[in-house]
Amino acid sequence: MAPTIQRLGVLTSGGDAPGMNAAVHGVVSAALHHGIAVTGIYGGYRGLLTKEVTPLTHRDVDGILVRGGTFLRTARCPEFQTPEGVQRAAENARELGLDALVVIGGDGSFRGALELSREGILVVGIPGTIDNDIGCTDYTIGFDTAMNTAMEAIDRIRDTAYSHERCSIIEVMGRHAGYIAYHTAIATGAEAVLLPELSADFEAQVVAPLRAWKERGKRDFIIVAAEGAEGLSELPAALEAAIGIKPTYSMLGYIQRGGVPTVRDRSTAMRMGERAVSELLLGAAASVIAEREGKICALPMEKALAMKTKLSKSEIDSARVLTNA
Repeated sequence: MAPTIQRLGVLTSGGDAPGMNAAVHGVVSAALHHGIAVTGIYGGYRGLLTKEVTPLTHRDVDGILVRGGTFLRTARCPEFQTPEGVQRAAENARELGLDALVVIGGDGSFRGALELSREGILVVGIPGTIDNDIGCTDYTIGFDTAMNTAMEAIDRIRDTAYSHERCSIIEVMGRHAGYIAYHTAIATGAEAVLLPELSADFEAQVVAPLRAWKERGKRDFIIVAAEGAEGLSELPAALEAAIGIKPTYSMLGYIQRGGVPTVRDRSTAMRMGERAVSELLLGAAASVIAEREGKICALPMEKALAMKTKLSKSEIDSARVLTNA
């Protein structure tokens, strides 16, 4: 028999991602439709420990779809990473009258949610991270916006690289998975791409292709690199020594996390928010909402956390072809 849910809490945790606000909007809209009150928790798990909360109504989420970041804010919380912190967070959730909790974030946020579920709290997770590196889902909220932001920046850098006959290295986010680098390198016509999934081989991945380009008369070059690519700090010197080009280096950094969410991110986030509420009404104790083969579904949280993701061999091969790497 499904539990009775009269009030649920929602929080955003981990790195912010465009579309998190849309996910909150989806949760609030679906919950209120079913007669469930919603409590917004400020600052992620820290807010659950400090009881920094607010009621959320349609009026509170009206207009937030266009905003990047998360209006509920997010923060690191070392205390929550202890057994005592988790237990206190669960006690606070019960004191606040929360019958269930929706957590929007990445794998780390879901691990915290799983610990709360073991303390008797009904929890559903929604994947929100620009890196698209959560194994259980084909898509994470924020990924499309981040790619478009990176693409626009690289296009602008290309203009200057061409004008000054330069080689430009652009570092994008992606510590463990190179999805942003892979897609933006292809979309911007980069001459080379460096990925966390590949061991560093500058001669094969960068030097040889750029040397061939240079011999054909090309004078401007773009190299897109994921922040987790092996040996990235050594690349500028290696390039200068090998082909006599002193590259410029641009780190896009947190610019990729901000900005107006795209249709893809807003729509997916809203649908995931609605599905999260539906799962709770069905009695889900600990699950993660995912997009798999174009469909929104739910997976048990433990199973979801055990799944890993990285670029496939075929994707890496296509990157080599399309970037001449």
